[in-house]
Amino acid sequence: MSAQAAPTADVTLYWLPLGAGGHCIRLNGRVFEGLQARHQHRPVRDLYHSALRVRLGGQRFVIEMTPVLGGRTTDRGVVREGPVGFRFLGRSPLFRYEIRRWRDGTIPDLAEAVGGPHVVSADATRAREVLRLTPFVPGLVWGRDECRTGEMWNSNSLTAWLLAGSGHRMETIGPPEYGRAPGWLAGLTVAARLGQR
Repeated sequence: MSAQAAPTADVTLYWLPLGAGGHCIRLNGRVFEGLQARHQHRPVRDLYHSALRVRLGGQRFVIEMTPVLGGRTTDRGVVREGPVGFRFLGRSPLFRYEIRRWRDGTIPDLAEAVGGPHVVSADATRAREVLRLTPFVPGLVWGRDECRTGEMWNSNSLTAWLLAGSGHRMETIGPPEYGRAPGWLAGLTVAARLGQR
């Protein structure tokens, strides 16, 4: 009896604690979540940042939204950039983010991912569609709610937008228990609006 062949494609989601590896971002995130929880009369939750790894045949890609690092963007597979905070601030590289579709790339602080890798599909068509859609994600302002979704646009919005747009069952995908992924709903809402069009 032959061993079952490993899947040749998959889309894997990682949930990283907000600010993993950086005390300043983690502290700011806790302050933000504390204020949000108080305003919404709910318990404080852990905050998460999401990233994707896509495997298609022998190729592996990391998809993530991060601050612009400078240098040659081709080295990191940058396919899009956008402004942070306000559009006019985006003229400076200090206030820009980049979206990576990085072949053989790495995810910083992957060891801190909660629950390890979450394979959300093992389907070549969906994996290919995630890769195809990445350069077409809306270039909205990180940290603002330009589309009036009720949430700011950020790295979680990118992940949710890509997974929803590539046909994943989003009702089964979400942050770890007792956690929250700000921006997730924004990505789902914008993807649904584009799909309706």
